[in-house]
Amino acid sequence: MSTPQIRSAHAPLRPGSDASRPKRTAATETGLVHVAPGLLGKTSRLRSLMFWIVGLVGFLAVILVVLHFGSLQKMAELVRSARPGWLLVALAVQSATYISAAFVWREALHRAGHPLPLRTLVPLGIAKVFTDQVLPSGGISGTMLVVRGLIGRRVPAEIAMAAMLVGMVSYDIAYLIVVLASASVLWFQHRMNVALIAGVAIFVVVTVAVPAAVLGLKQWGTRAPIAWLSRWLGVTTLLQELTDAPTRLLRSPRLLMQTVGLQLAIFVFDALTLWLAFNAIGEVPPLWVVFVSFIIASMVATIGPIPVGLGTFEATSVGMLSLLGVSVEAALAGTLLLRGLTFWLPMLPGVWLARREIQRH
Repeated sequence: MSTPQIRSAHAPLRPGSDASRPKRTAATETGLVHVAPGLLGKTSRLRSLMFWIVGLVGFLAVILVVLHFGSLQKMAELVRSARPGWLLVALAVQSATYISAAFVWREALHRAGHPLPLRTLVPLGIAKVFTDQVLPSGGISGTMLVVRGLIGRRVPAEIAMAAMLVGMVSYDIAYLIVVLASASVLWFQHRMNVALIAGVAIFVVVTVAVPAAVLGLKQWGTRAPIAWLSRWLGVTTLLQELTDAPTRLLRSPRLLMQTVGLQLAIFVFDALTLWLAFNAIGEVPPLWVVFVSFIIASMVATIGPIPVGLGTFEATSVGMLSLLGVSVEAALAGTLLLRGLTFWLPMLPGVWLARREIQRH
């Protein structure tokens, strides 16, 4: 049985003709070209600088606190003894996260009848994963960046928005799965406490609220209170595009299962990167300990007040690893190696690719 596809109501057009090229409508220009950069953090320089200063102070504070309770000498020995071979394997595994992100969009576009080659989607995958890490927002920031990139690759705006819904919903479903699974493991290990329960509850509310709000706009976006608010915020055309975005892709169980599986793979590859970092320093905790610690740290960084997650991720990662039996020095060394591979090392290519997609016409 053939899978349902989103097709235009107009007659087919000859490839290469001017009429066959997707036209950039006013809604596309005002809604995605001008609003999406705002969602990607194009705020005032002072506010961005403030976030980075607070994040770096928190990051340094975590290191100082950990070293106060641990041994600086042991920490230095672990870093000096790091084996580059394991770090190269970790880097290769981390690269798989970008490919998985690209496959999410490839599957959605293929189902919609507008396939794109994987080689053109991998840079978008890198930019998306990087943007989601720098600006945690339930996947919204990186997803809107990809929407802009797809339109720049001549994908019709409505198809790009439909693929955006698939990527956002599958991301949130996968995130909920790994967080609830990690919380369950901690519960059975008798390591849950009031703070963790509160954090998981807040995360569940926030994660469910983001796609629920977007999907709710499709039904109530034209009603008076929301329409007035959108005009006041200057995002009327963006809300209109969300309202007009087709949802047929979301009604495909097979596509959702495929994309959720690919999003889950990203979390697994990230946790595996941390485990390989521990192999590099020679102190290897059980894989489940690494996975649970990474997921809980990611959760706290997502709901935390610092967009870049600096300090909050490191503190939670070290705290969880220490709680589950890893030495403080090894926990800090492994976490710093992970952040180097997933955050600092991809910083330059991530910034360049994200800026290129924002500026793409």
